[in-house]
Amino acid sequence: MLASSFTGKHMQGIQRKIVYVTAFEIIGMTISTLWLTLLSGESPTSTGPLALMITSIAVIWNLLYNTAFEYWEIRQVSRTRTVWRRVVHAIGFQITLVVYLIPLIAWWLEISLWQAFVLDFALMLIIPCYSFVFNYVFDGLFGVPLSAQQPVEEPVAVQGASASN
Repeated sequence: MLASSFTGKHMQGIQRKIVYVTAFEIIGMTISTLWLTLLSGESPTSTGPLALMITSIAVIWNLLYNTAFEYWEIRQVSRTRTVWRRVVHAIGFQITLVVYLIPLIAWWLEISLWQAFVLDFALMLIIPCYSFVFNYVFDGLFGVPLSAQQPVEEPVAVQGASASN
């Protein structure tokens, strides 16, 4: 019921971004904490704060990345969010986020950059799948953003018709 009050044109702009990022990152932080705990052998009391830092960085990057993506998307001839566009979006986000996360993971867990990369690589395998599913469900519940909607064409007026014939 709540989703229906935010669908379509009502769920656009900053409201859409805030709801999107909040839901995405809370679920993502939970997944990250559990995944890091499982793979690192550390306790959730260690991986939880790390996941919180990862999530904080991801929130900021998510807002910037999605703003840039929608800026690009609205200028495309076809604005349809195809499977290919969704895959590129999810993978692009994750790959660019890695640049920020590997040094943080290495420092926090006191491991090498290579070990941090391997640990983050495991996250890279699961998070794009999560991102793809989340975006698909989110768009289904709340509608796609304006950047993914085809522009409405104005009807063409018929010229040359005259009442004096």
